[in-house]
Amino acid sequence: MAESNFIDYVKIYCASGHGGAGSTHLHRAKYVAKGGPDGGDGGRGGHVILRANPQFWTLIHLKYRKHVKAEDGEKGGAALSHGKNGTDVYLDVPLGTVVKDAESGETVMELVEEGEEKILCKGGRGGWGNDHFKSPTQQTPRYAQPGEDGEEGWFILELKLLADVGLVGLPNAGKSTLLSVITSAKPKIADYAFTTLEPNLGIVRYYDDRSFVMADIPGIIEGAHEGRGIGLRFLRHIERNSVLLFMVSAVEEDVAGVYQTLLNELEQFNPELLVKDRVLAVTKCDLVPDAKERKKIAKKLPGDVPCVFISSVSGEGLKELKEQLWAALHK
Repeated sequence: MAESNFIDYVKIYCASGHGGAGSTHLHRAKYVAKGGPDGGDGGRGGHVILRANPQFWTLIHLKYRKHVKAEDGEKGGAALSHGKNGTDVYLDVPLGTVVKDAESGETVMELVEEGEEKILCKGGRGGWGNDHFKSPTQQTPRYAQPGEDGEEGWFILELKLLADVGLVGLPNAGKSTLLSVITSAKPKIADYAFTTLEPNLGIVRYYDDRSFVMADIPGIIEGAHEGRGIGLRFLRHIERNSVLLFMVSAVEEDVAGVYQTLLNELEQFNPELLVKDRVLAVTKCDLVPDAKERKKIAKKLPGDVPCVFISSVSGEGLKELKEQLWAALHK
């Protein structure tokens, strides 16, 4: 099977440039036998800078770039000539990228705004030349500062997709089908579990040219927060969504029980996810045409969350679903 182009996790080593050393030069000229100090300062080492670029939506361009090193600053020269600063290295990353220290696991920075730039490794400061150290009692200092060392370390870059609505459900709950129907996205669709192996984004058109972004997250199974299935790898993408759309198939024996299972998995992964607004969609209702059976399902559904019966095949309930999602996004 061909390797996926969707890469949302990379580990890279970054090192900024060292600062250039200051110069210890003493001025000399034809008619100046003993000129004073005129050593210039060293240049600053290059930074390693992360830049949020909306044209990127995956970290695949960094997967094979394991080592990133910025240029060192140049040494200071004679006649108070300052050394050239080292060239900065820019790493473009998708919006929603989180950077963590690989050793401690602590979050270093997050980039969520278009064009946002943050220094990951700061270049070393250039050393002062001997001109800075002259004084009435020390008129010809023959020493200067060395440049400061740059910063270095291993970092983990994780992508958390930015979307207004995130689809949450068991494998084969109809998430990809819904996304393909109400957006222009073309996710892989088949009648077996784990069809979706990577998140998909789509734009849902609403009234008067208004729209919102929907993300299809790979299916969650019971125990996903412990690493079962593939849910753990993609649960972090849900953290960025404003509204969570829970999707449970109408053919499930216990629709309310499945919904509670999904809630439990999110709570175990990150309790703050339960604070987000939620909408519950009972999918594949075209397979349950009997009105009595639907009423039986509806009676057991939670009363604290808007519930909509939908069918991506027949289009039933999709208009109402959009309205519920729009209302949740604009509370």
